[in-house]
Amino acid sequence: MSYCAIDFGTSNSAVAVPAAGATRLIELEPGQPTMPTAVFYFAEHEALPPGAEPPRAFGRAAVAAYVDGYDGRLMRSMKSILGSTLVEQTTDVGGGHAVKYLDVITGYLRHLKSLAEASLGEPIARAVLGRPVFFVDDDAQRDAQAQASLASAARAVGFEELAFQYEPIAAAFDYERQARREELVLVADIGGGTSDFSLVRVGPDRLSRLERKDDILANHGVHIAGTDFDRRVELASLLRELGYKSHGPSHHGQAPREVPNGVYFDLATWHLINTVYHPQRVAELKRMLAFYGNPAHHRRLMTVVTERLGHDLAARAEAAKIAVAAGADTTIDLGHVEPGLAVPLDEHTAVQAIEADIEKIVAAALDTARQAGVAPERVDALYFTGGSTGLRLLTERLARAFGQARAVRGDRFASVATGLGLHASRLFA
Repeated sequence: MSYCAIDFGTSNSAVAVPAAGATRLIELEPGQPTMPTAVFYFAEHEALPPGAEPPRAFGRAAVAAYVDGYDGRLMRSMKSILGSTLVEQTTDVGGGHAVKYLDVITGYLRHLKSLAEASLGEPIARAVLGRPVFFVDDDAQRDAQAQASLASAARAVGFEELAFQYEPIAAAFDYERQARREELVLVADIGGGTSDFSLVRVGPDRLSRLERKDDILANHGVHIAGTDFDRRVELASLLRELGYKSHGPSHHGQAPREVPNGVYFDLATWHLINTVYHPQRVAELKRMLAFYGNPAHHRRLMTVVTERLGHDLAARAEAAKIAVAAGADTTIDLGHVEPGLAVPLDEHTAVQAIEADIEKIVAAALDTARQAGVAPERVDALYFTGGSTGLRLLTERLARAFGQARAVRGDRFASVATGLGLHASRLFA
């Protein structure tokens, strides 16, 4: 019975398998050891037998199918559903089909497992799965339910023996391979859905130990990360051109009221975007023209809703955030919403939008050290992993909070999977 390790991420996923006494990351897509955590359900297809699932694309192919305009439903950020009431609910995927959100996760895990088995050339029945420190903040029961749901999906695809490991702990195992002496390392694993921190004692003498409980001094995290940054940026920039934070006309000398904002929050949240397209919701939004002082805002909003452009806007906001994070101002083209419409985004606007989130993330990092009884200046190294550590402002703020620590960057998208593979090899080999 062979094994694998799966980093099922909010934004990207990776898989490690055994290789010549060690582990290696498999190629999930041509030339790529990581793959976007995305599924596209095609609405147009031949008649299906009873119980069959509609055809799907995964990863970059899923995103490409959506961008190319195929009729169907794109699902991203599925991990954020774990621990919520949505996990057992069904959702329309087009073509007269509806699936449970948990079944979407199950299908994605089945795809990862099949790729791992094809790479190894043999069945896989054992797996280590990564998990955030907290699937759900401040709710132990829902957090436990989230792990149970993920375990249920993993067993449904044929994993008979399962183990879980905290994602930042896995990243610490990856960092430990380069440690030349005993160190205290604070792992900052900041991905799409969570910002997780672990203070871990590492060193070459500890590398081969299976039981590392005493070396894990503290775990902490917050459910704030890249998708929250994207949401804030979208609300602060392009959704304002659709009426967010705008006001209606003045009536009878009273001060104008702000337009209802629920639709904008839903448009900025990946797994809620499709709720805006329900016929009853669309009809309700059409009747709200009188709420808007600027009719252009309502007209643009209705274009987005009726043409189902919500996911496209979210993707443009994410791309703009990445461009600004790299140090360049950018412009978000919205010509497909209204000819000539474009929204500039500079670093100052982006920073203002996410400042409160960054403060909470830095506070969580400091709380991790505090829980371990370790002063920030005693931390030897900060190990950055996760896609959102590409945000320069965030990593600089964390580095200042731990001024004596050496900042080390791991592979933003593969460090956790590599560490999970190391743990799996010690556990199963």
